[in-house]
Amino acid sequence: MSSVLSFAWRSLVRQPARSTLGILGVAAVGALLFDMLLLSEGLVLSMRDMLDRMGFDVRVTASEPLPGQGADIEHAPGAKRALEALPAVRSVTSVRSEAAVMRGNGISVPDAMFISVDGPTHPWTVTDGRDIAADDEMVVNRFTADTLKLSPGSVVNISASCGGRAEAPPRTDFRVVGVVTIPFEAPQRAAGATTIPGLEAACGGTRAGIADFLAVASAGDTAAALAAIAAARPDLTPFTNEQIVGRLQQGGFAYFRQISTVLITVTVSFALLLITVLLTVSVNQRLGEVAALRALGFSRRRVVLDVFCESALIVGMGGLLSLPLGWVLAAALDDILKRMPGIPEQLHFFVFRPDALVVHAALLCATAVLAAVYPMQLVARLPIATTLRNEVIG
Repeated sequence: MSSVLSFAWRSLVRQPARSTLGILGVAAVGALLFDMLLLSEGLVLSMRDMLDRMGFDVRVTASEPLPGQGADIEHAPGAKRALEALPAVRSVTSVRSEAAVMRGNGISVPDAMFISVDGPTHPWTVTDGRDIAADDEMVVNRFTADTLKLSPGSVVNISASCGGRAEAPPRTDFRVVGVVTIPFEAPQRAAGATTIPGLEAACGGTRAGIADFLAVASAGDTAAALAAIAAARPDLTPFTNEQIVGRLQQGGFAYFRQISTVLITVTVSFALLLITVLLTVSVNQRLGEVAALRALGFSRRRVVLDVFCESALIVGMGGLLSLPLGWVLAAALDDILKRMPGIPEQLHFFVFRPDALVVHAALLCATAVLAAVYPMQLVARLPIATTLRNEVIG
């Protein structure tokens, strides 16, 4: 087999322009193929990772819509205590958010996201300073800190809308104690977080005791926690992280999977056509050489394997080159797509997974085999005597 590969390699080297074109063509379509495989599950994997990193495996809402999309939970403190009493539940955190105007250092930012939590687990990561420990303290995201020129110790004035109240919201001062990264925060949008009592004070007591949803960390068995919550509070609707991701897959995420499937089909078809054409042209230009080799004693199997190895070498080298090229292209495309309005900064469209490499290699191998079928048939059916006579006469 090594002699067949070396012979096929010499055939490629003798036609450097055509061989280079084939390898670069396979690298280009292979890179796009790799990116589409990453895109097909990228949003799902990224969303699942974001949900898991928050430290909760069950979200509880007042109705069927996903957390943050439906009605608020009324009497949230009582619901929180009821869920905390369940053996299958380790901890419960109330989460409420309101739109607010943030002011600091003479600068005002409208339509900021003001989050509040009441529980042992906070769904953000501190990058500078410390976490909140009192009701008059808050943490802000990096965009807010840069825009309002804040640092730990600065004072921010908050006017929270509190569910669209008609009267002017009160102004409440909070001391910034840290800068954080908040999951699902949109780029270029101000966001801050405090305690539930702190937010209710900023709201002037309006609509106290409500929550957008309750974030639950199970005692280890998510299914048991889900069943216990549903039995204890049938008026509420619990969701596991997998159920949330599943709903998103059925909605907007399905669009990207469909797009990736279409583009995978197109790229594989283009690669198949490209390699078939290149091999066919190469074989047609070497018919006299192939006939001479057959006359010298080369078997039909040997010359057919030569054509197949040429296809394997072109696709193999192009496929290896496509991986770093595809990675660079994926990073650039991910950056472009994340600029769409409302896309969380930590969400990624292209996410690497090991099985994508397996599928990528399998599709390229299938392409190499199918692309070589027609040229191999030409070589296998080549009439030796007639071809040699035509070469001499020509």
